[in-house]
Amino acid sequence: MGRRIHFVVDPQGWCCMGLIIFVWLYNTIFIPKVILFPHYDEGHISVVAILCYYFCSLFCIASLLRASVADPGKLPENPKIPITEREYWELCNKCNLMRPKRSHHCSRCGHCVRRMDHHCPWINNCVGEDNHWLFLQLCFYTQVLSSYTLILDFCHYYYFLPLKKENWDVFVFRHELALLRISAFMGLIILGGISGLFYSQLMGIFTDTTSIEKMSNCCEDISRPRKPWQQTFSEVFGTHWKILWFIPFRQRQPLQIPYHFANHV
Repeated sequence: MGRRIHFVVDPQGWCCMGLIIFVWLYNTIFIPKVILFPHYDEGHISVVAILCYYFCSLFCIASLLRASVADPGKLPENPKIPITEREYWELCNKCNLMRPKRSHHCSRCGHCVRRMDHHCPWINNCVGEDNHWLFLQLCFYTQVLSSYTLILDFCHYYYFLPLKKENWDVFVFRHELALLRISAFMGLIILGGISGLFYSQLMGIFTDTTSIEKMSNCCEDISRPRKPWQQTFSEVFGTHWKILWFIPFRQRQPLQIPYHFANHV
């Protein structure tokens, strides 16, 4: 991933991203306060359950913030095109600038993005070559955090022993049922939506096809060799070390692409 900060001025994107941050903040505050800490104090759960929840929450918000401000692969106004790669570049008919093949012009951002997948209002940014891996991490950790929250909501009423002590916070004690119902509702909505998106993203990486290419039907399987799934995932995440695919606190470095795939990237 490039180190440049990419900021998109889009009120709609700000609203969408603000809604996601609100849901994250809501669950990060109330779930530990209503479920985790009270049950830990009475010995129903271990400290590991609390740490796992906060780790999932931290990784989720980190991938969200980094995906939203990361440069998705914006092309410079005067790119330097190697002589050996000129045949793999084309002219954009919207900004009249040269760009590598498989790039796309984002009308909302106003520039071309390398290997653009789509523009996502929920992160207020394009999903392109340099931040696609962060978007995948966001989808993954959002599913994990939503599932964890739903499990805790269920266990609080149907599995854990009843709490003997009343919550010291009067507001939380009086509105506990409403708070958890809101949490469960938001968890179900987000889990359902993100699961479908995450599945389509994984299938796109397996087939080495972006969402835009799927919609435009511009990439046929017979037009290029099929890459192994390890190769396509490593190119997206910028490393062959699979454990690093799950860590958002790092810098992505583009991989050297094999020669027989070079003319298709």
